[in-house]
Amino acid sequence: MLTLLFFSLGLLLLLGLLLKFAFADGDFTLISKKEVKHEAIEGKVVWITGANRGIGEALAKQFASLGAKLILSARNEAELFRIKSELKGKYAPEHVKVLRLDLPSSEERLKNVVERAVSLFPGDGVDYLIHNAAYEGPKSNAVDASEENLETTFGVNVFGTISLTKLVTPHMLKRGGGHFVVGYFHSLRSEFYQKGIKVTVVCPGPIETSNGTGTSTSEDENSPEVVN
Repeated sequence: MLTLLFFSLGLLLLLGLLLKFAFADGDFTLISKKEVKHEAIEGKVVWITGANRGIGEALAKQFASLGAKLILSARNEAELFRIKSELKGKYAPEHVKVLRLDLPSSEERLKNVVERAVSLFPGDGVDYLIHNAAYEGPKSNAVDASEENLETTFGVNVFGTISLTKLVTPHMLKRGGGHFVVGYFHSLRSEFYQKGIKVTVVCPGPIETSNGTGTSTSEDENSPEVVN
């Protein structure tokens, strides 16, 4: 009888976990993570790219509430200032910095942006760089995608992100650590893990966000895992 009771409880627990996983906006690794402790974020400098809408805007609000010092970047400065005015936290909105960023820019221009970013909070540098910026082109399948659209997509989503990482990494190494949050880059994680720099691979579920034209689209960014 006791064995049957434990078996039933175990079955119910397993069923509950399966239901939680089935309806979660992320994989099991993501939903099993504990909540971020306030003291782990408070006072840290968090630089968010693509912070003008969607996930970027939500991240800005969350980090502000945890007491982070924020740098918000995107091409649309007006939207960044709007978001800044809505933030609430120990350093928000008064000390939130808006830094315009166009990822397809030349490396020299990106270098200038990075130099500005690491100096916005004197003595602090950048603790977290969240690579959230992405180009969402016209809806088309792989066969119909234009060369121009592909070049723009890779310019922002791949080459721009890689260049920005490359330019920020020396500053983090000099300070003895830092943390990148990106859509991929497992190799970067392996290379710098023992030098104090962490890389988090993120796989959010479907996201309802504006495409910049006043309408909403669903961003389905599926990835196999989340790794710290």
